[in-house]
Amino acid sequence: MHFPRLPDWLVYAAVVLALLISAIGRQENAAAPPPPPPVPGEEGLPLGPASPFDPAVVVEVPQTAEPGAGTAFAVSDDGVWMTARHVVEGCSHAAIMVADGRGVDAEVFIDPRGEAAILITEGGAPALPLGLDRTLRRGDRAYHPGYPQGRAGEATSRLLGRENLVVRGRGERTESVLVWAETGRTDGLTGTLAGLSGAPALDSGGRVIGVTVAEAPRRGRIYTTSPETVLTALNASGRDAASFAVGEPVTPENYGRVADNLRRDLRVAQVICIAPGQAGAPGRPGSATPAPMPTPEATPKGAAPGPSAQGAGEAGGASPAASED
Repeated sequence: MHFPRLPDWLVYAAVVLALLISAIGRQENAAAPPPPPPVPGEEGLPLGPASPFDPAVVVEVPQTAEPGAGTAFAVSDDGVWMTARHVVEGCSHAAIMVADGRGVDAEVFIDPRGEAAILITEGGAPALPLGLDRTLRRGDRAYHPGYPQGRAGEATSRLLGRENLVVRGRGERTESVLVWAETGRTDGLTGTLAGLSGAPALDSGGRVIGVTVAEAPRRGRIYTTSPETVLTALNASGRDAASFAVGEPVTPENYGRVADNLRRDLRVAQVICIAPGQAGAPGRPGSATPAPMPTPEATPKGAAPGPSAQGAGEAGGASPAASED
């Protein structure tokens, strides 16, 4: 039985339509909480320096580490990675997952002053470029590729300003962080962003400007370290970021594809934490329970944020008891 040959133009049209459907499916979508409206007169203004008078949010941190999985990203081709402190602090063993059932042992270095942690492995992946010296402006966009809920996914956000993260419990301290309004996420990704902790916050040039560390789901907020915290952690570890690295431009239309490329090249990878006393290791990416993202609680106006020290961060993969306002 013979079927008539389709015209070339019809074949081309079908291919183009399929590509458009695929691209639209990864754009910003209604799965994310609605972002707040821009503050009149503040969009585009340079972000000022950290201040003790910035609004404060509080997280409660358990004293013991728990097993979990988060996200890490390469900052040097020779095996230097970054992640969120609460993902790996207190782990007896940490590993970067490179394939199904395969992980590479990672040495953990934590700067007690901040929420960014350094991981060291034998061999590495192509580094992401850093944009720590650029001027941030209110309304800037950020893209967060990683492993929310233990699966490949990403979120996008818009910069609102600075806040002081007050950590109570293990590692008590205070740290200036950046607060972002979530504006989009992977299709079908609803609920918590647990597992996205440690993901890079990328600017439109694909450069790292922070580490994703917390969320306030009901308020539609994502928190990242400041660029200064990333730089301080690198300096304290004695490790250098790549002197030359190339990033891919990111937009609200292509961020899903860019994120897929970063994960495929292991520039963004899943990191696994094995807690003390836990036997064995997860068998494949996504098989471990995602480390819950800390959920800060806003401090009432005029109220003191409570005891704090000189650093920032949360605890080893555990979910703080507080919830957001």
